[in-house]
Amino acid sequence: MQRLLAIIGPLPFIGLAIVAAGLSLAVAVWLFDALSGCLLAATTSAWRYPLSGLLLAACYFAYGLTLLLVAPLLNFILGGRLQPYRGSAVSLTALRWYVHCTLTLVVRYSFLEFVTPSPFALLYYRLMGMRIGRNVTINSTAIADPSLIEIGDGVTIGGSASVMAHYAQGGYLVIAPVRIAAGATIGLRAIVMGGVEVGEKAKVLAGSFVLPNTRIPAGETWAGIPARRVELERAEIANGDA
Repeated sequence: MQRLLAIIGPLPFIGLAIVAAGLSLAVAVWLFDALSGCLLAATTSAWRYPLSGLLLAACYFAYGLTLLLVAPLLNFILGGRLQPYRGSAVSLTALRWYVHCTLTLVVRYSFLEFVTPSPFALLYYRLMGMRIGRNVTINSTAIADPSLIEIGDGVTIGGSASVMAHYAQGGYLVIAPVRIAAGATIGLRAIVMGGVEVGEKAKVLAGSFVLPNTRIPAGETWAGIPARRVELERAEIANGDA
């Protein structure tokens, strides 16, 4: 029975990913049908292949940009906006998290890398429920649970850094908001877990792992696995080497 549930359980979410991708691909197919006739019919064989390649690439980006809108719309319709939660990973309450994760991952792994960092990515995160201040740079696609992440003005999230508002503890799924205050910096490949609060102008250095529910005071620099406060001189050396 458990094996059967393990097989059947993901199917609705695979279906949801297919719906999100399929609706977005419909725009790409329409664009290809609309342009292929006039662009390719009158061309010689020498130009047909490069023009076909350019048209297919344009259709792919049409798919991706449409997906940035379709996924948040489905997330809103299906109630995927998250609330803090601690309990079984198999429950009606946890279902919202699976919906949110599915729609986040289908965008992340099929297109988001091409528009990160850019205003398109920030728009997508805002539509998914993330609260983002002004002059924010997010140079990573490893952002999970955006509807429970709050980022203040002037925050920088470095390349391949991971920010996720969930973790597992004692056999339970825990969903807890992440708050990164104005002027803070999350370094390259750092990991920030659920329940973390990073104070104003604080720094998490590259490669650090911030444990769940950690509070980093304003202006402090943290580093290491697990991340802890470091002295200023050491932090300046680490920043210089980064």
